[in-house]
Amino acid sequence: MNYHWNWGIFFEQVKNGDETYLDWLITGFGWTIAVSLTAWIIALTLGSVIGTLRTTPRGWVVALGNAWVEFFRNIPLLVQMLLWFFVVPELLPKDLSMWVKQDMPAKEFITASVCLGLFTSARIAEQVRAGIQSLPRGQLYAGMAMGFTLPQTYRYVLLPMAFRIIVPPLTSEFMSVFKNSSVAFAISVLELTFQSRQMQEDSEQGIETYVAVTILYFVCAFIANRVMGQIEQRTRVPGYVTGKH
Repeated sequence: MNYHWNWGIFFEQVKNGDETYLDWLITGFGWTIAVSLTAWIIALTLGSVIGTLRTTPRGWVVALGNAWVEFFRNIPLLVQMLLWFFVVPELLPKDLSMWVKQDMPAKEFITASVCLGLFTSARIAEQVRAGIQSLPRGQLYAGMAMGFTLPQTYRYVLLPMAFRIIVPPLTSEFMSVFKNSSVAFAISVLELTFQSRQMQEDSEQGIETYVAVTILYFVCAFIANRVMGQIEQRTRVPGYVTGKH
């Protein structure tokens, strides 16, 4: 049986509604960007803090940071998404649990963003730790010799250089956030993957649907790559080579 090609399907009206299939994809694209950027803010903030704490001289702080990374990094994202959506509300106090399950606004969006943010934070924490530890110890000693406290040494000496070093791996993580946001379809977030499955079932034009969605995901990842590339160029320290401990 030959496949019936129809590239005009995007401008046709859905079977049970006033929207077009293009409207569905645009809506999905918007939710994908919203979930991804929110998750990235959470991930970058928490990952930076956890990664920094893992390089401090306090053993118990390092242990807590290590536990955070191992927990969120070693459980599949899809499983975490389902746990946050279905299991965590059941573990809350009764009144709070009922509010989360019945009255919480944008429950699916918040759950997906937080889950993806926490998952990604573990990966960023590892990169921040590696970036700090790749710096010569002389930079730490120089900061302390200038009279800085340990937090000030991190703030003004170590972290600015460490983040310059880890821009390339952060670029990969930023791109991955957009791709990993597709898992949010499992809890009914109306992002690209959810909308593409819905469009494919409604229109029976699977090839056209997934070609369009592939292009949109590529656009997201490509823009993320170019943005981070510009950041890398603007923050690069000419001639700097990381030293050893």
